[in-house]
Amino acid sequence: MKAPKDTIVAKIYDLLKVTIPMLEGLPRSQKFTLGDRIQNHISDLLESAISAYYQTANEKRPILFQSNIRLEMLRYYFRLAYERGYYHSIKYKDFSERIDEIGRMIGGWIKSLPETK
Repeated sequence: MKAPKDTIVAKIYDLLKVTIPMLEGLPRSQKFTLGDRIQNHISDLLESAISAYYQTANEKRPILFQSNIRLEMLRYYFRLAYERGYYHSIKYKDFSERIDEIGRMIGGWIKSLPETK
């Protein structure tokens, strides 16, 4: 089995890679507001996953919980972009599935950590 870093980081990196072209297609009025929010949240999520990998179990848990919150924010930003008509439903389904998979992986990582007292 691959280490969480190898799989989760790769998934987040891939999400960022496929999101950037969509963000480049946003209307100019949204590129520097909604577009930046989405890209920054994904970039922060990537940095958090890399950081969590190098922390002790006690330090990983809060980082991963914060990552879950950031992921939930991303769900809403992607939904907003879709509802505003900035991309089509097939793309929305792809983004949603990627985000859900990352969420399951982070949740599994949290569950795999030893309980703290």
